Amino acid sequence: MNTDLTDLTDTVELCARLIRFDTTNHGNGDSEGEREAAEFVAEVLAAAGVESHTYESAPRRANVVARVPGEDLSLPALLVQGHLDVVPADAADWSVHPFSGEVRDGFLWGRGAVDMKDFCAMVLSVVHSLAASGRRPRRDLVLAFVADEEDQGGYGAHWLTAEHPELFADCAAAISESGAYSYHVRAADGTPVRLYPIGTAERGTAHLRLTARGRAGHGSRRNEENAVVRLVNALHALAAHTWPVVLTPSVRAFLERTGEALGVEIDLADIDGTLARLGPAAGLVESTVRNSTTPTMLQAGYKVNVIPGIANALVDTRVLPGTEEGLLAQVDALLGPGVEREFVSHQPAVEAPVDSPWFDAMAAALRAEDPEAVVVPYCMGGGTDAKAFAPLGIDCYGFAPLWLPEGFAYRAMAHGVDERVPVEGLRFGTRVLERLLVSV
Repeated sequence: MNTDLTDLTDTVELCARLIRFDTTNHGNGDSEGEREAAEFVAEVLAAAGVESHTYESAPRRANVVARVPGEDLSLPALLVQGHLDVVPADAADWSVHPFSGEVRDGFLWGRGAVDMKDFCAMVLSVVHSLAASGRRPRRDLVLAFVADEEDQGGYGAHWLTAEHPELFADCAAAISESGAYSYHVRAADGTPVRLYPIGTAERGTAHLRLTARGRAGHGSRRNEENAVVRLVNALHALAAHTWPVVLTPSVRAFLERTGEALGVEIDLADIDGTLARLGPAAGLVESTVRNSTTPTMLQAGYKVNVIPGIANALVDTRVLPGTEEGLLAQVDALLGPGVEREFVSHQPAVEAPVDSPWFDAMAAALRAEDPEAVVVPYCMGGGTDAKAFAPLGIDCYGFAPLWLPEGFAYRAMAHGVDERVPVEGLRFGTRVLERLLVSV
């Protein structure tokens, strides 16, 4: 692959180049493939004197892993990981072509600009900056640029940790999406506050398939064993159920520290009232004070006058750390007779220590670039490849630093139309990342 490798410390140029590789992941193994993007990453690393290895889980499903030696070999390594695949984008809906990597109006546009080729570009830029200056990170860095995060990870992180766990054997902690971006809110007295939430936890995934069975028959006849009715009743019970509040360490710390920064009363016995008082800051925590069971797909029948003998549904179930056993017991009680459940996807929740040297180092790196940063832990409502690495005993943090302008709908960018990231935000994030990697 003959790649022009100029401007290797320019995060914006590196990110634009990565965006121009169409690495669309359609799901269920249907993908354009990450191969060309992975080859580019390997060449960029090689130009910085870093040897990498490419692991292909299936044709064109490529993963790149490298190690950057640190100054203190007695320290455990830090894993820095990001995914190269992106979700589909329909060019007809976009203001620019989604794989153009165009810079316009101070933003870099394209699919993957925030999810998460921006972070991959930052990592490559920092590696080149260190090489150019002759500096080394404090500890070894294991770099992983993986495939398939936008589906189940079966060709990417989950495959790597199952087939090549030795690559990560000495990693004590990891950083990746999604956290350390500026989130603009206001204190109770109206003072502007910039929160920087670092991901210290994420809910587990327990996607369920419900199967209702009954007696098939004619639609005009009475039928007390209608599979569709059984399924609808089960889904209504799940959707109507109010899951109890569960305050995990990350959520509790977010509420207490954010409340203190905003001058807002935090009453842990009245979470709904507390969320109301937090205002826009509640958007970072409202989905993670409870478990959730959200019906998303239905399938039943083939003809309007025929009662089918079977009906199916999928339920997006998200589980807070330490709550899965109780949640599943409650689900079983709500389903009712004639309805069974099975896992479609099952990945554990992730919880890393909030009060740790890792978190403190990340907070310090952010404050060095933004002295007014208010750094708080938070729990992600969805999931990342941390679910693959955490079972190896690695403390996984969401730390992909970005500066964002006030009013910019960053959280709507991932998987959205006209995905884009501010150019200055990328450069800010690169400086923060470099500070962390040379000091942690």
